[in-house]
Amino acid sequence: MNRIVAVCGLICTDCPAYIATQADDRAALERVAAEWRQAFNAPNITVESVICDGCLGDGRKCGHCAECDIRACGVEHGVANCAHCPDYGCEKLQRFFGFAPQARATLDEIRRSL
Repeated sequence: MNRIVAVCGLICTDCPAYIATQADDRAALERVAAEWRQAFNAPNITVESVICDGCLGDGRKCGHCAECDIRACGVEHGVANCAHCPDYGCEKLQRFFGFAPQARATLDEIRRSL
């Protein structure tokens, strides 16, 4: 399977929600929802809200991805991901990197190869 890098630099194809969705594995989706309810202190996370076909394209997006301001900005700027943006390292992205440093490493790697 080809690696899918989300606009923000997270690897969609490594995400348990994406993996369970692609495998059409309802039990795995239920486990992801339960884990995320606890991890994010979000009791309203349901199986339906973790179904995801990845950040890119027109497929189904899990709850946060559907409303992500970084994703919306990338779509608006027409970039494959933030590494391709002339404003790379903007305030939104810096805030996000505080929660997901691995996303920064991915985007920095992509940016170096451009």
